[in-house]
Amino acid sequence: MSEKTILVWFRNDLRVHDNEILFEATRKADKVLPVYIFDPVYFKTTELGLLKTGNIRAKFLLESVADLRSNLQKLGGDLIVKIGNPAEIIPQLAQQYEVSEVYHHREVAFEETNISEEVEAALWKIKLNLKHFIGHTLYHKEDLPFPIKDIPDSFSIFKKKVERDSQVRPCIETPERILTPEIIDAGNIPTLADLGLTEPVEDSRSDFHYEGGESTGLLHLEQYISSQPLNGAVKGAKHSDHPSRLSAWISLGCLSMRWVYREVTHGSHNSSSPLVLELLWRDYFRFMFKKHGKQFYSAERFKDIADDISPNQEELFDKWKTGNTGIPFVDASMRQLNATGYIPNDNRQAVAVYLAHELKVDWRMGAAYFEEKLIDYSPASNLGNWAFVAGVEHDPKDTRYFLSPKQISELDLQTQYIGNWLPEVFAEHA
Repeated sequence: MSEKTILVWFRNDLRVHDNEILFEATRKADKVLPVYIFDPVYFKTTELGLLKTGNIRAKFLLESVADLRSNLQKLGGDLIVKIGNPAEIIPQLAQQYEVSEVYHHREVAFEETNISEEVEAALWKIKLNLKHFIGHTLYHKEDLPFPIKDIPDSFSIFKKKVERDSQVRPCIETPERILTPEIIDAGNIPTLADLGLTEPVEDSRSDFHYEGGESTGLLHLEQYISSQPLNGAVKGAKHSDHPSRLSAWISLGCLSMRWVYREVTHGSHNSSSPLVLELLWRDYFRFMFKKHGKQFYSAERFKDIADDISPNQEELFDKWKTGNTGIPFVDASMRQLNATGYIPNDNRQAVAVYLAHELKVDWRMGAAYFEEKLIDYSPASNLGNWAFVAGVEHDPKDTRYFLSPKQISELDLQTQYIGNWLPEVFAEHA
């Protein structure tokens, strides 16, 4: 009787812990063939002249793939790494290694789902099945208190019903051992130059160093939890003052959302933690993609916004993205983003509000810029947050924490943050 081999196609799930496709493949097959493909689609230049993936996030991705390979090797396996079109490479590997089935985690954003459909069609031609799993959310869609088509568009209602009526599933076991076929050529991890990118320069003003990979993500999670009070946040402290900085590892799936939830709520049972709230927002935007598809984020859904834009879009957009608007908080935030690939969520909301409502630049240009620059870019969260700021018809209560353009322009200039990223402005007001 011939052995059964399952190909595990890694995408935004770069971990061995709480990874259903990996665990199920080890249960159902005699051997597992782990594969990661660097698709050139994600490293092209867009019509706006922006990169789909900037060098800061690309470096984090390369480190994450290298760490995944290392962790698979510790379990006795390995990771095949290729550059090219998944719809061509996966069928080739499937035939080469006599694969019986291909596993992958289902995506929701339209570019990602299009790629999945192309792979599925290519596999169908050689009579192989692409099996979809759901592994990118905190709450499993089958455990929601409503079908996808009836999910509330209001986050506050979504949150209330999910927390009341749904449970977060337990984490999935980590495989004890992985057996792979005899791999002829596992391939090398590409360099940034191979992807057409330059090496990012570490900025001395940054107060945090990112290193990609499950191992570093788990370590940082442990350090974050050990630094938190047992029963929740310190009274009077803002979460934005002490962000978890876990988002980059969560976005690439180096950390499982369920694992983060379990670790954060363990002992204190602090399900009201600001970090848990962030996980809920991630679920919400992902389910909104699932419910509405691409049309949810089209300009036509916005009242009076599609036509209410400034005529000099490119000039205003350039000032915004380079941090030269003349509004200190906006400019400091954009310069930090450009230098480090990260700004806290409050800053993201502020610069988005300023671009869309004060400068009246098409919000989708801002979303595209964030796609290039953010080290923790996630399609659903990025487009969801930008659409939210731009004016999707949500419950008005949901927007109560957004700053107005007037409030942004009046933010305190006497702050260490402004002084760090905009020293010339700080000096003028000192």
